[in-house]
Amino acid sequence: MLSYRHSFHAGNHADVLKHAVQALILQALKVKDKAFVYIDTHAGAGCYDLHSKEMDKTGEYLEGIKRLWQADVHAEMQDYLATVKALNNDTELRHYPGSPLLAKQLCRPQDRLVLSELHPADFPLLQQLFVGDRRSQIHRVDGFAHLKAALPPVERRGMVLIDPPYELAHEYADVVKALIDGLKRWATGTFAIWYPVAHSDDVRFLERKLASAGLPETLQIELNVLPANNRYGMTGSGMMVINPPWKLEQQMAELLPWLVDKLGQSAEADFKLRWLSEPH
Repeated sequence: MLSYRHSFHAGNHADVLKHAVQALILQALKVKDKAFVYIDTHAGAGCYDLHSKEMDKTGEYLEGIKRLWQADVHAEMQDYLATVKALNNDTELRHYPGSPLLAKQLCRPQDRLVLSELHPADFPLLQQLFVGDRRSQIHRVDGFAHLKAALPPVERRGMVLIDPPYELAHEYADVVKALIDGLKRWATGTFAIWYPVAHSDDVRFLERKLASAGLPETLQIELNVLPANNRYGMTGSGMMVINPPWKLEQQMAELLPWLVDKLGQSAEADFKLRWLSEPH
């Protein structure tokens, strides 16, 4: 099933959280000169027009990146927001970078990017975005299946972003399986899993499975812009980060209250920051 198009949702509050965390992980990897790999299992088109006909139908970016466009920049958001601003002029917010383009801008010449996208409309857009970039490998394959082939990487350092559309109920189980299999191949890699907060049973399933899987240290980061319910779609989103950089917990402890203030759509907006598996 390939009906999901991220162009309807680009730049929303979930993207802001996901890409802020992604940028902080990449920032931490760049502290050392040695090369690392960035692997994206569900890369999408890579860049999105916020004035497109798809976005006109939803306007989700208005409650996400648009709220931060003229805001004072939080210190932990600088790399992420600088990448967004580099795609636009100072007065108009028109384009938004997906996770592959964010990685392209933040990775260094010695780093490598491995991107998977299966959608027949999004893959050529992603491919075009990376023409001439010798650091990047673009694959039109199922991201979960290709992850097995990509691990362990020769670099021995890096991150995997797992960000499926969650259109189908089994995708939550697919994420857990891909993560456990991935860690068997690359125990020291940083794995970042994005998930929507829409149905509480799905979130609890993911929490329960990851907490009981005997994983390395696992940090749960969640931003809820609306009160939880099971009726009105996504009220928030989260990231499960396995083997997180050592500063990430403190960075998110400072950033999440700011995001609640800027992106909250209700007085009940809140966040969650906790260890599902404690650091040793």
